[in-house]
Amino acid sequence: MKNKIYILFVLVLLFQVNTAFSQGCEGDDEPASGDATAVPSVKIFGYVQPQFDYNFTDGNENTFKFKRARIGARGKIYEDFSYYFMLEASPFIGGNDQDAYLMDAFITYNADNWARISVGSFKQPFSLEVATPCHSLTTIERSIVADQLVVPQRDFGIGIYGGNKYNKLNYAVALMNGKGLQNEDNNTKKDIIGRATYKLTSNITVGGSFRYGFPKINNTEEDRTTYGGEFLVELDKLSVQGEYIKDRGAFDSGAAGGCGSEPLELSDVRDGAYIMASYKVNEKVQPVFRYEYFDADLNEKDVDGFYTERMTLGVNYFFNDKVRFQLNYLANIETVMNEDNDALLAQMQIKF
Repeated sequence: MKNKIYILFVLVLLFQVNTAFSQGCEGDDEPASGDATAVPSVKIFGYVQPQFDYNFTDGNENTFKFKRARIGARGKIYEDFSYYFMLEASPFIGGNDQDAYLMDAFITYNADNWARISVGSFKQPFSLEVATPCHSLTTIERSIVADQLVVPQRDFGIGIYGGNKYNKLNYAVALMNGKGLQNEDNNTKKDIIGRATYKLTSNITVGGSFRYGFPKINNTEEDRTTYGGEFLVELDKLSVQGEYIKDRGAFDSGAAGGCGSEPLELSDVRDGAYIMASYKVNEKVQPVFRYEYFDADLNEKDVDGFYTERMTLGVNYFFNDKVRFQLNYLANIETVMNEDNDALLAQMQIKF
């Protein structure tokens, strides 16, 4: 099965999609700008995601928690300058001592549609799922490969963005510390991350991502290279997307995974992929299926604990555009030793 999905993603390795290059978690849309003499615009926004996890382990562990609890503000302050910041208040993915912490905080100068310059802390411009706003994810969890290899998902730096959802071409390039949030930069090197997409038709967009950096503490010798490909096909009510990411070189074993996921031990070469399909039955009901794999050690085959396959079966129910319920069953597929480690996740979301 792995070989088949690997071949599939080799064929689309250069194909990557996203309708927007989102630095933060809310999306790209700007509030009305007005003119230079108008009162500066401001929008308060956020969302909460209470969740219940039932794990089919030997102890049948289960818990209520907040996946995310976020509040922020954004707006235009003067002519072509805008701001954006967001706080994360969930104790389950909080910062030091599980306190609320500043997650996204950046200033953008909109010099041109093809040159929007942002400086501050924001998402790395890499990966379809990472770029997707957190409240718009089709499944409760991001793919394993996005959470494990696009690390850190947020960082301090400067980025240049070009294009918008009406353009066929979009691009993003960023120079970042490489250490993530709440960590000071501790070497003289910086990470460079880039991403470009191109809309082939009104239904298909393709592209690719790249990252090169030095993730280890006080180390400017051991580097890391990551590249990825994505595709998205939207046909009326059906949506199919996929992603392949390969990563090699050094990594920071202390870096957290995306949105609080547990970081895995990695070898010097690792990869992963997923393919996901969803169908809007009507305005309220959307079933979803995803198959994915993640290989933390491409040098060793069939080693217990390094290779993972998973199927996610789920359904999304939209009460309206602000309230959503998600139910996901995560079926983990072991290739070496069978374990009772499936999970059932249920989440409510309210946006404001």
